[in-house]
Amino acid sequence: MHLRTRLKHLALTASAFAVVTATLPGAAAADSGSRGHHPSDRGLSAVIRYTEYGIPHIVAKDYANLGFGTGWAQAADQICVLADGFLTVNGERSRYFGPDAAPDGSLSSAATNLSSDLYFRGVRDAGTVEALLATPVPAGPSRDLKELMRGWAAGYNAWLRKNRVTDPACAKADWVRPVSALDVARRGFAVSVLGGQGRAVDGITAARPPADASAQVPDPERAAEAARKLFAAENATMGSNAVAFSGAATANGRGLLLGNPHYPWQGGRRFWQSQQTIPGELNVSGASLLGTTVVNIGFNDKVAWSHTVATGVPLNLHQLALAPGDPTSYLVDGRPERMTQRRVTVPVKGGAPVTRTQWWTRYGPVVGGLGAQLPLPWTASTAYALNDPNASNLRGSDTALGFGRARSTRDIAEALRRTQGLPWVNTVAADSSGHSYFSQAQVLPRITDELAARCSTPLGRATYPASGVAVLDGSRSDCALGSDPDAVQPGVFGPSRMPVLRDTPYVANSNDSAWLTNADRPLTGYERIFGTTATQRSLRTRGGVEDVAAMAERGGLTVPDLQRQQFANRAPAGDLAAADAARACGTALPDDPEACRVIGAWDRTVDTDSRGALLFDRFWRRFTAAVPSAQQWTVPFSAADPVRTPHTLNTAAPGFTKALTDAVAELRAAGIPLDAPLGAHQFVVRNGERIPVSGGTEALGIWNKTESVWNPAGGGYTEVAHGTSHVQAVGWDGGRCPVARTLLSYSQSSNPVSPHFSDQTRLYAGERWVTSRFCEKDILRSPALRVVVARG
Repeated sequence: MHLRTRLKHLALTASAFAVVTATLPGAAAADSGSRGHHPSDRGLSAVIRYTEYGIPHIVAKDYANLGFGTGWAQAADQICVLADGFLTVNGERSRYFGPDAAPDGSLSSAATNLSSDLYFRGVRDAGTVEALLATPVPAGPSRDLKELMRGWAAGYNAWLRKNRVTDPACAKADWVRPVSALDVARRGFAVSVLGGQGRAVDGITAARPPADASAQVPDPERAAEAARKLFAAENATMGSNAVAFSGAATANGRGLLLGNPHYPWQGGRRFWQSQQTIPGELNVSGASLLGTTVVNIGFNDKVAWSHTVATGVPLNLHQLALAPGDPTSYLVDGRPERMTQRRVTVPVKGGAPVTRTQWWTRYGPVVGGLGAQLPLPWTASTAYALNDPNASNLRGSDTALGFGRARSTRDIAEALRRTQGLPWVNTVAADSSGHSYFSQAQVLPRITDELAARCSTPLGRATYPASGVAVLDGSRSDCALGSDPDAVQPGVFGPSRMPVLRDTPYVANSNDSAWLTNADRPLTGYERIFGTTATQRSLRTRGGVEDVAAMAERGGLTVPDLQRQQFANRAPAGDLAAADAARACGTALPDDPEACRVIGAWDRTVDTDSRGALLFDRFWRRFTAAVPSAQQWTVPFSAADPVRTPHTLNTAAPGFTKALTDAVAELRAAGIPLDAPLGAHQFVVRNGERIPVSGGTEALGIWNKTESVWNPAGGGYTEVAHGTSHVQAVGWDGGRCPVARTLLSYSQSSNPVSPHFSDQTRLYAGERWVTSRFCEKDILRSPALRVVVARG
């Protein structure tokens, strides 16, 4: 950096820090001042130093001011997406966008704006979030978290007040408005219940007392298969890989962590990068889900962590025996209890307000189904109520805050024990002392296998083994969920009941259960609701375990090894099946030697220059969709060899030839050469620029997951729906600064006018990384350094 520029940056930073420290108590900046009270949000401020790719480093004197800086910086990058989400949690989508349009799916599964509004207005009218905010610690949120939320809202509002919105998605829109700390908390609630009530929004808002006495109880076998598909990782729009290596596998005896979440590329479930600093109190870098006040996945100078979507089922059902002649009353131990009515009114654009009634019980809301595939009819004698323990959990950000303050994996474990706030994810962590750590510490209904055996209805006896969805007899008080003595809220498992693995050479998860966290140390003994043991693993899990186990055995690992693993782009399905498919291809396609040659010559990777990857991908999607899992391989799964089985493609399966024939015909009809390089037909378009994207689908077992939108008329895969999002490869070298490389695949901003709309997307396309600037000296050396003093 030129000396004059360097001096200018130092002067700017010194001036900015003066703003932060001017009002600190005389003791020192190390006193966080987090217990102070600001009579006006206009008194809040923070210093935001931007480095390359628009990554903000936010410095403040306490939690309220840190929240202020975070809200300001998130608004600057994502104002339209954030404002859209606040409409959602306030139940106002129908008012602005009409009742029939669909939300972006980031905050619930609602199929329409009206369904979304009916649910979230019901939450608002019931004062649910206000009650959670008033709940004392440890069951309720901490004071520091409340201060962060208060500050975040003030920062968002201040940015909105002082800046012009340039994003065409919402410029001049009347629905972009100031928010309150309660709005921020409501958004946190929506994230917490995503796997429970949020999954059942349509079922909650559509449930009605029976008008048709002929409605039947669902068929158990069909319901079990529907529940299995509903909670299967391969059908999810979120997932992740994460691996932590202990010092036994690394070059310097210190830990390493590679985190690779697979989240949506558009909408309100995007990640956003930052560094948050309160001198002497907190210094953490990483990624936040939009609208959250904390770093959800990240690292500091001593510890790094990531999350993977867990297999634990964060809900259960209670089958209600209804009182004769009164379908809105249910029996418990033979005594009737009336359901509680919630009448909810939603304003609708261009029409009269819509009023609907929701029905609630001691267990939770009555639901008419879990998705379209799993109807739960309300009959004259039976109804179903949903229990979601995360509807009493506003602690997730306190867990993240505990991680940010942690100095070791032991502190990570302690934060999980103390806050118990994670609703639907596992935690994988490593630290600078060489420890590795895995925990499936979720807020789950306390469904033991014993309780399920004793209290399942006939429906539950089918759904629980198949999917982990328990359906309990709601007419018996002895079937109520018990409590563990170490649980912070009733009806959930305590930390001592959860799968944990410490200090093995590696711990890894790719959205299967905890069983093969380390293939040499299988985890067992947990209840079925957490996940399965001794069952077939996904190809992504199998490929990931093969890769990381080999890395650990080789040893001497460094951060560059993690970077290579992220973009190895090996296709486990190709390794297992491509040669078999090529051998059988001549019989299946006797007049098409080109297709057989292309599959045989494919290098079994999904790099942008891989030829044959697209053809195999289109074939494989068809084959796995048409042929049942048990018929896809000739050598079946063996629990004694779970990483290498099943194998050997069953080319005699009835769907093989059709899948191959249709894939070839599809590409030719679209004008796509069978041997075209993948990147020519798997890309995203940003401001007119076509950016090739590597990676591949869940079905192929790719670590670097890319679930793209197929548009053959547009050239192939023309957008990414979900996949690799915020990646971090973190280690330590004995110095004060972590050795960290990061990448945000879709970039910091959704605003096409922003310089950070696609800059990291181009990095991702080139498999290049951002060198994290964590320490002060590195921040000040950034050639892109820009200092903003944000004030209320």
